[in-house]
Amino acid sequence: MKAPAAKRSPRRVPLTRERVLGAALKLADQGGIESLSMRKLGHELGVEAMAVYYHFANKDEVLDGIVDLVFSEIDLPAGGADWKTAMRGRALSVRDALSRHRWAIGLMESRANPGPANLRHHDAVIGSLRAAGFTMERVAHAYSLLDSYIYGFALTKMNLPFDASTNVGEVAQSMLHPFSNGEYPNLAEMVTEHVMKPAYDYSDEFEYGLDVILDGFGSWIRSIS
Repeated sequence: MKAPAAKRSPRRVPLTRERVLGAALKLADQGGIESLSMRKLGHELGVEAMAVYYHFANKDEVLDGIVDLVFSEIDLPAGGADWKTAMRGRALSVRDALSRHRWAIGLMESRANPGPANLRHHDAVIGSLRAAGFTMERVAHAYSLLDSYIYGFALTKMNLPFDASTNVGEVAQSMLHPFSNGEYPNLAEMVTEHVMKPAYDYSDEFEYGLDVILDGFGSWIRSIS
């Protein structure tokens, strides 16, 4: 009678840079950057922290890597598309990526050692604007204005005292309730005539403002053509 075969230990999945970054992105998405440390990364991966250090010298290198992952999720300006469509699509894609990775808002443009997706993204945006006839000076102005708007809107939305599941009108009314009627008439008018409409969604303001900016860029193009 044969002796029962010894059970084999489950094969350990090799630790790679990609696995470390995937775990780091998960931790950051769940708990923010403050929840990310080399020790917690090791615990998430089922290894000692020193194994993580084999692939990354420090937390800052990990941050470079996960910021690059976020950039890799953003659609590049489509080749052959007109510049306004390309910039609009890119802005919406950045907004959506930031909504998935809320921790990234303050880090996207902060990396001194950007990764390939980061560099590819910036190069493609510059190339799209240059192909449309923007001078390099105006490319710089346009890029700065667009990113200030996109990141600024994302940060504002993230910190609002309500979300999509909240009755915005009720929140606004509660803010004004302690004050006497007529004390802030313009604010009250905006709340009652705009914010309290059933279909109101603050997120819709993003595309309105984006189109105003892009229309302004269109005036630039016409002025130099």
